[in-house]
Amino acid sequence: MPEKKQPRPRRTYTPEFKQQLVDLYRSGKRKCDIVCEYDIANSLLDKWIAQANNSGSFKEKDNRSPEQQKLIELRKQNKQLKMENDILKQAALILGRLRQVTDLHCYCRLYGIQKEPK
Repeated sequence: MPEKKQPRPRRTYTPEFKQQLVDLYRSGKRKCDIVCEYDIANSLLDKWIAQANNSGSFKEKDNRSPEQQKLIELRKQNKQLKMENDILKQAALILGRLRQVTDLHCYCRLYGIQKEPK
């Protein structure tokens, strides 16, 4: 049975390193040479080049499409509205209970019923 390759640990790269590789590519160095020399995935270099061309930033939030940004905002708003709705439901329950107690007190006063002392 062939042995499975161990996945290599997740690596993180600084924005300066990413910019350096993008600059190497822009100066004429071939992608395959950069990928081999720095031991990174070809798709990763492509992503960095696209990010640098689009916004000049390597942060994900700076490279979102308007649709992605709108979706995030709508999800955030939906979460807020659900939370507010839950609070209002709880308030309605509490006010409903208070109303029942108040109605009982009014009923007792109206018919001259006194509560028994505890």
